[in-house]
Amino acid sequence: MTTLIAADIDGRRAAALADPGMVPSTRDRNETFAAQLRAKTVERDGKSFYHLEGYASTVEESYEMYDFWGPYEEVVDRGAFEKTLAAEPDVAFLLNHKGMTMARTKAGTLELSADDRGLLTSAFLNPERTDVRDLVHAINDGDVDQMSFAFRIVRGQWSPDYSEYRILEVDLHRGDVSAVNYGANPYTSISARARQAFEAIDHLEGPALRAAIARAQARLGDTEEVAPAPAVARTSFGAASLRQSLAD
Repeated sequence: MTTLIAADIDGRRAAALADPGMVPSTRDRNETFAAQLRAKTVERDGKSFYHLEGYASTVEESYEMYDFWGPYEEVVDRGAFEKTLAAEPDVAFLLNHKGMTMARTKAGTLELSADDRGLLTSAFLNPERTDVRDLVHAINDGDVDQMSFAFRIVRGQWSPDYSEYRILEVDLHRGDVSAVNYGANPYTSISARARQAFEAIDHLEGPALRAAIARAQARLGDTEEVAPAPAVARTSFGAASLRQSLAD
């Protein structure tokens, strides 16, 4: 995947060597993938359920992410789910990572498994609930057909050139798998803000650019004091805005 924004590979390498367990962007993640979601009616234990099935995550497919040093490619390893699934995590099925739980592994109404494609989700939803019926109608109408999952990165590894981060192990416990409106964008919110911050740098000049650099160095611990930012740095693309984007 090509991008117009270049990464500071030397900075990323130095940070990773100083902190080998460092996770780029953020350890807690929501990742969204264009994995198809399907719904049908089934009988289970003498009761009728809506059965929703789809992949909440894919594996061995790279997508673009951002950390403090710029863009990188990220890949979920094929074996990333093995340990957490073996531990029988408590995971909820939601809509857009919000609202009341519709199915749950603890209740036996949500089943998770991993294969060569990704994290397969099988949810059995109560057809008497209005929110469930609304979701199923949206799926059948084609308005909702993709999935996402919320998780925690346990272990990962950078490629030798520090351009790709491979997620080797995740923790799904107390996370969720969700039906989502859009699944084509795998960026986390922190990654999206980081991209905006890097693009904002291109609009800075003179005092504003120097202030942005000084504030970034202060966050990295390279300097002890930072001179007050000039008035121009308080514009929409100024250092104050940049600092907030990188800090969120």
